[in-house]
Amino acid sequence: MALKINKREKYAIGLAAGIIALFIVIQLIVSPFLESRRRLHRQLADQTRALVEIRALKAEYEAVKKRADDAKASMARRTRGFTLFSFLDTLAGKAGLKDRIAYMKPSTAVQEDSPYKIATVETKLQAVTMKQLVSYIYRIETSRNMVKLKRLSITKTGKQAGTVDAVLLVESFEI
Repeated sequence: MALKINKREKYAIGLAAGIIALFIVIQLIVSPFLESRRRLHRQLADQTRALVEIRALKAEYEAVKKRADDAKASMARRTRGFTLFSFLDTLAGKAGLKDRIAYMKPSTAVQEDSPYKIATVETKLQAVTMKQLVSYIYRIETSRNMVKLKRLSITKTGKQAGTVDAVLLVESFEI
């Protein structure tokens, strides 16, 4: 029993077979190719962002390493047996402030995971002129001994005109 199919039905079946074949080609060949291409573009974008981040981190690392190397070099240039207390006492003498020192309180704190200690000295100066104070601070800040002024408190005194009391907290690293 053979089915008789007219020409119009043959075209419809051929068209349906073509559409099915086209659908299969799209699903099995074109679609995976396009998805693969999209995935590669996403991966390329991700890798590009990662590369930019790595370059930024490298630049930051090199800057930190340079500062650390500079700090080590500064530490090596210090005189043997350097202590923050004696350094500040010497500077006070050079600035003409030795007789104005009310007290000098040294302390040290050990830094975790580091061979260095943080040495601090709190110094109270009484009845100093602003010129003397600025000279002393300038000597502290411009020294090559890696010393920095951490805190400064200035109080106007009523004892002598043009004088102030100052409390300085100075810190430095020590081995």
